[in-house]
Amino acid sequence: MTDTEEITCEENGEEWILRLYVAGQTPKSLAAFANLKRICEEHLAGRYRIEVIDLLEHPQLARGDQIFAVPTLVRRLPPPLRKIIGDLSNTEKVLVGLDVRPGS
Repeated sequence: MTDTEEITCEENGEEWILRLYVAGQTPKSLAAFANLKRICEEHLAGRYRIEVIDLLEHPQLARGDQIFAVPTLVRRLPPPLRKIIGDLSNTEKVLVGLDVRPGS
């Protein structure tokens, strides 16, 4: 995981753009990235893009999405914008927070 890492998968349907804000490669940040990647593969396969923003490298980027805690996941697309704070280990909470429906 790097501060500019992007994973892109888009086939048919709408694209989900997810931005994960982290502060370095802490265990919590790495867990959040791994959990997010797993959830996306299981529920949004082929239709998502993950942008990882390391606020230690780019602190000015926190202002745009009003980030006050890390890790924070921001759903940029599809609208509306949604945020989830934490390591994303609770899959059900993440799916509800992102408004991902089974078979989406």
